[in-house]
Amino acid sequence: MKILRFNDDRIGVLKNENAVVDVSGTVSALKAKGPQRAMEEILSNFRRYRRKFERVAAQENGIPLGNAKLLAPLPQPRKCLAAFSNYLDRPDRSPDSFPNEYFYKAPELLGPEGTVVLLDLAPVVVYQAEAEIAFVIGKTAKNVSEKEAMNYVFGYVPFFDISARGLTRRSQFVPKGQDTYGPCGPWITSKDEIPDPHNVIVKSWINGELKQNYSTKHMVHKIPDQIAWLSRFIRLQPGDVVTTGTYHEGLAPINDGDVIEIEIEGMGRAKFFVKGHGPRKDVAWTPGVSQPTPPAGGGMSRV
Repeated sequence: MKILRFNDDRIGVLKNENAVVDVSGTVSALKAKGPQRAMEEILSNFRRYRRKFERVAAQENGIPLGNAKLLAPLPQPRKCLAAFSNYLDRPDRSPDSFPNEYFYKAPELLGPEGTVVLLDLAPVVVYQAEAEIAFVIGKTAKNVSEKEAMNYVFGYVPFFDISARGLTRRSQFVPKGQDTYGPCGPWITSKDEIPDPHNVIVKSWINGELKQNYSTKHMVHKIPDQIAWLSRFIRLQPGDVVTTGTYHEGLAPINDGDVIEIEIEGMGRAKFFVKGHGPRKDVAWTPGVSQPTPPAGGGMSRV
């Protein structure tokens, strides 16, 4: 099942790939709970809600997908975590060279056709949008084993990890954690529709030109490994989002006026707009391959 948010904080399911059926009426006290809490309730009680959603979808035709204004599937998860480099995307890389490591993204996620805002930061040499598969937690996970880990996954969502390259800082707060740096959507696809999340194709476009085109089979730390590692140190909760890293080949600069799109096999396609507040930055940057030296004085003190 594909679950989405649309229009004025309504909750819907996708029907026949081209219609949105409003199932908000099945969620008690929706306005009182608020959009994020309502989604968390659905995720953690999905067996019950699924039956309700299926009944409504069987009775109603819904509205054309093109007439629905899609919102971020999860408006503000309690945690949005992103994996550091996690793909065998160069000949010199081997699985044992990838530690499990993560950083926090701003939890105010950006929905389809939202605008990524690039600040005018002199030390930044280029901005990029990394296309990734993210998984959504469906029930509380603490000290979970790899064997049991997939039982805690609700589903998946396409995700762009927006990155500012060239900053020298002690954390990823400015390079990757800024507001609007977490575009995702168009919807959450429940895990039963994706037999193997480690064997799907991820694609991205800039202004209609294909850039990234890779398979998740190259992922080093698979989702069960990630959940087991994370749940040792933090408590993962329903609605938390973890994005799993990217295959860096194909990354390209994004600038003011660009349109970026992401599509993951079986999970839908979404586009977003880019607004820049400084000069164009078009440096070629591939992590570990071509990493230009930031401008003089481009360290922490100037940001």
